[in-house]
Amino acid sequence: MADDFELIVEIEPPTKPSLVHARHQIGVLGTVADAYLVPDNHLGRATVSSLAVAHEVAAMGGRAIACLNSRDRNVLGFRRDLLTAAAYGVEELLLVYGDRPDVGRRTDDVSVQRMIEEVGTFGATDVFAGAAPFRVGVTTRLTTVAPFKAAADFLVAQVSHDYDALARWRDTVTFDGPVHAGVMVVASAAMARKLGAESAQLAVPEWLVDAVDADRMAGVEAACALVERVRDHGGFAGAHLVGVGRYRDVAARLEATGWARRPGTARSPGPASR
Repeated sequence: MADDFELIVEIEPPTKPSLVHARHQIGVLGTVADAYLVPDNHLGRATVSSLAVAHEVAAMGGRAIACLNSRDRNVLGFRRDLLTAAAYGVEELLLVYGDRPDVGRRTDDVSVQRMIEEVGTFGATDVFAGAAPFRVGVTTRLTTVAPFKAAADFLVAQVSHDYDALARWRDTVTFDGPVHAGVMVVASAAMARKLGAESAQLAVPEWLVDAVDADRMAGVEAACALVERVRDHGGFAGAHLVGVGRYRDVAARLEATGWARRPGTARSPGPASR
């Protein structure tokens, strides 16, 4: 396994006022995950703050990347979140547009581009003596990367089930920083059909739909095999793996093939704070 390839595993954020399930995911995935991505109001539903969960990840000795969406924020709210992240010692952020909300309306006050600019402005204040405190990532579809995203520190591609499409796209992208592929476990045929109905970009190949319909482990196997192919490609710095509630199976499958967390990716237990 390439020593410089990192596996970022997305955990399911709590939708109830408890961190027990989040802690369990972190514990189960601890042998294979180099970092944990914590979603923000996942799929348009209210969840515990990604910054609070990222703080918990750090307390358990893990490395966290907190997702922040532009959908739910105005400028003041985003500045509040940057202060909160800094106070909690959350150093890595993934800035995204955000799914359509289940309730209420999307705010148009903050775009991803504005969020990147705000992070730069925040880092230039005397709070940090001119040193930007965050490592910032953005997402992209498998198309031309928007010019403003070049200011980000790392890039995460949208979820794909097609290795050839990922490889072709990577060969066309010039980005001065790590590029990660997006991979998702297809947990059921119903989920696969729902994804395809919602977005052409997330459409699941029919062969995979049929395989998952016949064997519930087929989606885990396909996702883990795709992560391994992405690693072997050599052009990706890592993969963002979305386990969709199948984190136990994902950990077991990766462990069985010798996958292990890279040395030095764990943090000392106990939250960092400023």
